[in-house]
Amino acid sequence: MNYKKTNAASSTITRNQIDLDHETVNIYETLAIISRRSNQISTEIKEELNTKLEEFASYTDNLEEIFENREQIEISKFYERLPKPSLIAIQEYLEGKIYHRNPDQDKV
Repeated sequence: MNYKKTNAASSTITRNQIDLDHETVNIYETLAIISRRSNQISTEIKEELNTKLEEFASYTDNLEEIFENREQIEISKFYERLPKPSLIAIQEYLEGKIYHRNPDQDKV
């Protein structure tokens, strides 16, 4: 997923409960869906950041050789400026981009 192009807000927004539970009619189920998606997003972002920062990893034991790398700092700042995973998940849910199902309801 390309989180650079997300239109999620970068700060917290007060939302109306009715807007969130329009699909499930249960706010707790909606929050569980958003929470699971938020965890997925968080894991994906963390893995992506770690792979990018591994390029700059130094495997020497000499402390004198450690220095600040400009590119590494820019990459870290970029990921710090991204919206929080929970805000991205809420935006995806409101846009209908999250697929979810309840196996208990499928049995009926």
